[in-house]
Amino acid sequence: MQTIHLASDHAGFQLKQRLVAFLAHKGYRVEDEGTHSEESCDYPVYAHKLCQAVVKDQGLGILICGTGIGVSMAANRHADIRAALCTCELQARLARQHNNANVLCLGARITGEELAMSIVGAFLEASFEGGRHQRRIDML
Repeated sequence: MQTIHLASDHAGFQLKQRLVAFLAHKGYRVEDEGTHSEESCDYPVYAHKLCQAVVKDQGLGILICGTGIGVSMAANRHADIRAALCTCELQARLARQHNNANVLCLGARITGEELAMSIVGAFLEASFEGGRHQRRIDML
């Protein structure tokens, strides 16, 4: 069973809670890296915590803030993290297939819950294709 790490700031808290339940129902082991309330907090704290866990486990993560932009910027400062801000299923699928993304970023104020679940499903079902794409990943 694969572990999926999730983290959010206060703006993404409700969507994160919904995704935790969704993923658990799908059979994934879920690690909630915080925040644990809607009290105002700083997204970089939780993005960094999640990235450290993803690198340690060589796993996958999902980060959520209001737009997804802040957490994606924070996450991509980490070596070995390839975070992708996705607003549709195709972006999520291609982020995994072509970019070997290991962190999906979502904007809770941008993306509705049903679409977010579809995006997460596409991200987790896809896998890296390697080949010519690996050469480009190596350039990063």
